[in-house]
Amino acid sequence: MTTSTAPVGQAPGPQKPRTIVWQDIALPAWVTGVIGGVLIVIAWWVIAEVFVTSTGAHPIPTPLAVLMAFIDNGFAYYWRNFLVTITEAGIGYLWGNGIALILAAIVLVVPRLEGVAMQLAIITYCIPIVAVGMLAIVVIPAPGVGQPSGTAILLAALSVFFTTVVGALLGLKSADRSSLDLITVYGGNSFTQLVKVRLIAALPAILNALQIAVPAAFLGAVLGEFFGKIEVGVGIAMILAQQNSNAPLVWSLALASGAVALAGFALIGLVARGIAPWSRGKSA
Repeated sequence: MTTSTAPVGQAPGPQKPRTIVWQDIALPAWVTGVIGGVLIVIAWWVIAEVFVTSTGAHPIPTPLAVLMAFIDNGFAYYWRNFLVTITEAGIGYLWGNGIALILAAIVLVVPRLEGVAMQLAIITYCIPIVAVGMLAIVVIPAPGVGQPSGTAILLAALSVFFTTVVGALLGLKSADRSSLDLITVYGGNSFTQLVKVRLIAALPAILNALQIAVPAAFLGAVLGEFFGKIEVGVGIAMILAQQNSNAPLVWSLALASGAVALAGFALIGLVARGIAPWSRGKSA
């Protein structure tokens, strides 16, 4: 509501037009995303050219060189390597998240196990994944040609376990107290509370944890391929490109990995909206 400073009995004079500042301009999310992407590419290109000019070397390839590396190797090359890595990440994702959700549910039914569950989750998070990989290649047999690596699956599962356990436990504990008491009054036990109340209340946190776990699983699978004795996969493809001093191919594989992880993140987000549209905007 605006007030006028004109004297009583006189009509208010013309108001000064409000100055529009840049903060008032609201752009669609996709426009800001495109602008940000263009700025990143420009900055990347400038930095690459500065390195070439100052050192004469090409430690950072230009965006054009990376694009040409993608075109020269062909879609079949990327499909062959990414198919194996995505399979490893998917299997590890299912195992790691499945065990994490089952453990969180057991803790809700048997609260005394919460300390043990959290200690297990913290241990899996704190142990360097490199050390786990070195042990895994000794214990897990090497896969066949074109087959998923057990080491990569294990590291993918470990990469998602901690996040999902913590997110699920926090979500399951966020249930409304009065609803839980109502279940108890009607003779329900802890399992009934879990099924009728806690799971519904925990959906936003669980879905967020599962969404965050997608890039983590893919990264764990790629790292596992650095240790596993495999012939096909994103990790081994990066190693071979490094050994051949093919920087554009290394960057091309890295950027393609980021795109795949981002696509998986977005896909789980769409699934989460379909399962629980009312949870949109809530965080774990």
